[in-house]
Amino acid sequence: MAPNVASISTNHRFVEKTTVVIIGGGIIGTTTALFLAKEGIPVVLCEKGVIAGEQSSRNWGWTRVMGRDPRELPLGQLSLSLWRQMNEITGRETGFRQCGILYACDNEREMAHFTDWKDTADTYQISTTILNGSQVADKMNGTQRLFRGGLYSPTDGRAEPTLAAPAIADAAAEAGATILTRCAVRGIETRGGRVCGVVTEKGTISCETVVLAGGAWSRLFSGNMGVDLPSLKVLGSVARVTGVEGAPDENVGGSDFAFRRNIQGGYNISRRNASVADIVPDSFRQLGRFAGSYRTGWRELRLRLGHRFVEEMRMPRSWRLDEVSPFEAIRTLDPEPSHRLLDEAKKTIARDFPAFRTMQEVERWGGLIDVTPDAVPVISPLDSVPGFFFATGFSGHGFGIGPGAGKLVAEMVSGKVTSVDPAPFRFDRFARKPTSRTARPS
Repeated sequence: MAPNVASISTNHRFVEKTTVVIIGGGIIGTTTALFLAKEGIPVVLCEKGVIAGEQSSRNWGWTRVMGRDPRELPLGQLSLSLWRQMNEITGRETGFRQCGILYACDNEREMAHFTDWKDTADTYQISTTILNGSQVADKMNGTQRLFRGGLYSPTDGRAEPTLAAPAIADAAAEAGATILTRCAVRGIETRGGRVCGVVTEKGTISCETVVLAGGAWSRLFSGNMGVDLPSLKVLGSVARVTGVEGAPDENVGGSDFAFRRNIQGGYNISRRNASVADIVPDSFRQLGRFAGSYRTGWRELRLRLGHRFVEEMRMPRSWRLDEVSPFEAIRTLDPEPSHRLLDEAKKTIARDFPAFRTMQEVERWGGLIDVTPDAVPVISPLDSVPGFFFATGFSGHGFGIGPGAGKLVAEMVSGKVTSVDPAPFRFDRFARKPTSRTARPS
């Protein structure tokens, strides 16, 4: 049930030496590769499957600053400025449109939350407006739901997840990056405690720097290095529908629904404020770290015990670098979407928005989101292994802030002054001391 992702035109041969190796071909990995290549830095991107095969093609496609954690606001602003230029930067269609985003509120509690957020956002000169119920109704084109009010940003937008990362990967290749698909990285090599290469299924690549942008796989990769990266997987579900006329052009989210126009002319819809969290062995291993998240976000989680517990229990947590890794055994995470949540979303949207009552579903899919305990990414060097960088844990925000994150990582790797302060994304804000048990000396 995967969406139809654009293929890349690049088909590079394996190389044995470079300066930077990026692990993961999603939005973060490809944008990092693009900005490094534009600086003339030799870079190889290794993707175990296809570019944007997992969450980078399965997300909502919202490119927003509105509503973000205050720590992410500068990164969100940088990303939005890059999204506006992305078609020009890549020379390709990424689907970006500055359509605006509206969050509609049902009650005073929700209004108070967004009013407080706006007070913070105003210090960053972010363009947002508090709307009353009548103003929300005017923007909703005939909604039959009575909203208390809302928060509106005219400068936010959308891009197309099935197009964006492949377009960026092709642009990176044109700029000089080497893009290797179906090339899983099994682990890193070190010399004198510092990164000196990576071992892939196709051979070893000598390098000075490694960037881990592996999304939902990053914790497993880090664990084989003896590094405890706090992260859990959450299932998001999206459906694509057609046959809708007269619905808002803005991205719209309410307490229990979300929709946005797609490049095909229809809409992508989802059930907002509801994600499935499968109970797996890591749920217990990380219970202490995520206890606060469970307490504050329990209303949004649907806990489920099922086959994924057994699947992850059987999955190796460590392996030698001369043997097949889990990344080769499973090329693409393609989970079944939550049909219940998508059916709820369709019912709610059709009830509240007459324009959607003629909608016809085309497809639906699920994607696994890598979530940290504070729902803020890790964009950081690993102090215990010089030359190793994290760019992961984006907690469902990766597509929207991906371009800024890629630029930030490229600046950190190249030693340039960074466009935004990376301090809020430091790994050591919640890291335990790593043991680095399986990085292979050479």
